[in-house]
Amino acid sequence: MTVLEDRIAMAESDNTITLDEMFERLEKMPVPEGYKVEIVEGTVFMSPQRDTHWEIILDIVEQLRTKYPRTRVKSDVRIDYPGHLNGFATDVTVMAEGAVKTEEGRWRCEDVVFVAEVISKGTAANDYGPKKTAYAKAGVPVFAIADPYRGECRIFTHPRDGKYAVDLKADFGEELDLTGTPVGLVLKTDEFPRD
Repeated sequence: MTVLEDRIAMAESDNTITLDEMFERLEKMPVPEGYKVEIVEGTVFMSPQRDTHWEIILDIVEQLRTKYPRTRVKSDVRIDYPGHLNGFATDVTVMAEGAVKTEEGRWRCEDVVFVAEVISKGTAANDYGPKKTAYAKAGVPVFAIADPYRGECRIFTHPRDGKYAVDLKADFGEELDLTGTPVGLVLKTDEFPRD
């Protein structure tokens, strides 16, 4: 099959397609270097990694590494979440201690302790909307959004009934005290760049 035939088949498929089938087809398509691909509610999104985006991700990962071993901190790794065809490649993920991959070789969303997303203009609505809902439904204890356009972070905690009960906002430069959560540390944002 050619890339064009795969794209046509994907577009013409009915609602019986699975996430695995979608990702298998995507793997055959040329994705530009430096782009991240994920599926949100059955729609494929490709977003470029910008310097600002990467610097914030790296800063978060470096801070998490002071507490967590490398094997528990993930970036851009597919994890399937509740809802219709949700296969996310989150910017930063921390897995629970003792988490193991499924027989298919993927991490389980039930084992996710922390997720951080850095806003991209084209996909911001996903992070604040269906992705936040999926993380809450999966019971992810802490979901952080870093928004370099607004220069602020949002922290969502205490998932209950598919929603987060607590929503905190902090400007870049302020500390994010996550010591009272399963993350158990303070994230500094003073070096987060703005766009």
